[in-house]
Amino acid sequence: MRDVLNGQEMKQCDENTMKMGMLSAVLMERAALSVVKEIMERYPDDDTRILTVCGAGNNGGDGIAVGRLLALQGYEVGICFAGNPEKMTTETARQMKIAKNYNVPVLTPEEAFQENWDVIVDALFGIGLSREITGKYADIIKELNVYYEGAGKIAVDIASGISATTGEVLGTAFQADVTVTFGFEKRGQLLYPGAEYTGALKVEDIGFTTESLFDIIPGLHVLEKEDLDMLPKRTAHSNKGSYGKLLLIAGSEGMAGAAVFAAKAAYRMGCGLVRVATVESNRAILQQLVPEAVLAVYNDTTDVVKFVETQLAWADAVAVGSGIGQSALSEKMVKTVIEQNTKPCLFDADALNLISKNPEWLQFLKNGAVYTPHLGEMSRLIGTSIAEISKDLVGAALQYAQKNHVVMVLKDARTVTATEKRGCFLNLSGNDGMATAGSGDVLSGVIGALLAQGMLPEDAAPMGVYLHGLAGDAAAKKLGRHSMMASDIVDGITDLLKEQEDTIEQ
Repeated sequence: MRDVLNGQEMKQCDENTMKMGMLSAVLMERAALSVVKEIMERYPDDDTRILTVCGAGNNGGDGIAVGRLLALQGYEVGICFAGNPEKMTTETARQMKIAKNYNVPVLTPEEAFQENWDVIVDALFGIGLSREITGKYADIIKELNVYYEGAGKIAVDIASGISATTGEVLGTAFQADVTVTFGFEKRGQLLYPGAEYTGALKVEDIGFTTESLFDIIPGLHVLEKEDLDMLPKRTAHSNKGSYGKLLLIAGSEGMAGAAVFAAKAAYRMGCGLVRVATVESNRAILQQLVPEAVLAVYNDTTDVVKFVETQLAWADAVAVGSGIGQSALSEKMVKTVIEQNTKPCLFDADALNLISKNPEWLQFLKNGAVYTPHLGEMSRLIGTSIAEISKDLVGAALQYAQKNHVVMVLKDARTVTATEKRGCFLNLSGNDGMATAGSGDVLSGVIGALLAQGMLPEDAAPMGVYLHGLAGDAAAKKLGRHSMMASDIVDGITDLLKEQEDTIEQ
C-alpha cells in the first residue's frame, strides 16, 4: 500500500524536508536532474529543440534548471520565462542567474512562440495552484496545447492548471505526455480529469521520504499486489461453513442477471455458501445458471418481513440491492434489513435508491455498513449534482462516510472507498471494458464474499474494489476491452486468484 498526498500535505512535506536540514537549492537541482534524465531517455538525439516554459514560483525554478542542464548536455534549449520577474522566489531567481551565466537563451513568450520546438517542458505552475488560470497564462497554455500539438510534452511535478488535491482543471491545463513528479503521487494526478492531463506518471526520489511526513497522516492510499496477502486464508482442515455464508437479496422479475452475477462472483471469491433471496419467477434461471446457490424465493403474498428476518438469522454477511427494483415489497425488505440486521452488510443499487427516498431509515443503520453507489445514486443520496460530486470525489465520499458511519465505495473510473478508521482508498486497477451492465453486481458479490469470510468492512470494501479491477484487467488481457461482459469479469476472478495461489505456493 502506498500513500497519495494532496496539495497541502505535499507542501508541508516539502517544508518538513528543509527543516530536516535539506537545502531548497539541492531539492531543486535533484528535481531538475530527474526531469532531464526522463527527457534524455525519451529524446536521446541532442539535435532535439527543447523549450522550457517557466513561471516565477519554485516550479519555474525547476524548469529553468532543467533548461540549463539540457543545454549543458548539448541540446538546443530556450528558457521561456512567462512570470513576473519581480515575483520570483529566491530559488527561482538563483536559477535564472545561473542559467544566464551559462549563456542559456532566455526568451519572452512572444519570442519563444515564433520558433518551432520538438519538446515543450511545462514549469509554469506547481502543486500550490488553487485558483483558475486566466489571462495571459491561459493563453500561453492554450498555445502550447494547440500550436505545439505534435511536440513532446513534459510536465514538471504537475501539469499546470490541474488541482493537486481534486484533479479539477482550473480554467485550462497543460496536456502532458508524461509528468515527472517528486516524492509522492498527488491526488489530482490520479483522479479524473487530472489523470488525462498528467499522461504517464513517473515518481522520482529527490529527498522526500516517509521521514519527511513528520506528523502528517496521509488521508488517501492505493492498494498494490503485495496487499493481496490480506485475503482470507484457506486451510486443509475446513468445510463449506468455514468460508462464510452470504445472503444476497437480489433480482426482481426480469432482473435475474443481477442475482446471477453477484452469486457467481461471491462463489468465485471463495465464499462457502451463498443464499439468493429473490422473486419466485427467477427460480428456474438461477437453478440453471448458478446451481450451487441456495435459493429462498418470495412472491406478492409473502410476509417479506418474516422472510427477511429468517434469512438474516442464517447469514454471516448480507448484500442487498442488486436488481431488486423499488416496489413496495423491495422497500419493506430493505427497511427490515436496516432495522433488524446485525451482520456486516452491503447496500447497492436499488437499496441505495430506496434509502435516498427514506433518509429517516438511517437512524437505524448499524455502524460499518458498506454503500456502493455510482455517481447517479450518490447524487440522489446527498441531493447534490453529479458535476459537484465529480469536483471532489474523495471529499464527497469521506464526508458521507463520516456523517453516517458507513464505508462508502463511490464508483467511478477511479473508485474512491472512504472509511472512518482507515482513511480513503483510490483504486487504480480496472479498465474501461468494465463499463458494462452487471459489473456493479459482480462487485457486490466480491465484497459480500469477503465480508462473509470475516474481513472487516473497512478492509473488505477497498480490497474488493481492487480485486474487482484486477479481475477486469485479467479479462481485458484475454478478450480485449471492447468485448468484455460482466461474466468475463467473474471469470477474471478465477484467473486472478489462481495466479495468487501459485505465487504463494512458490
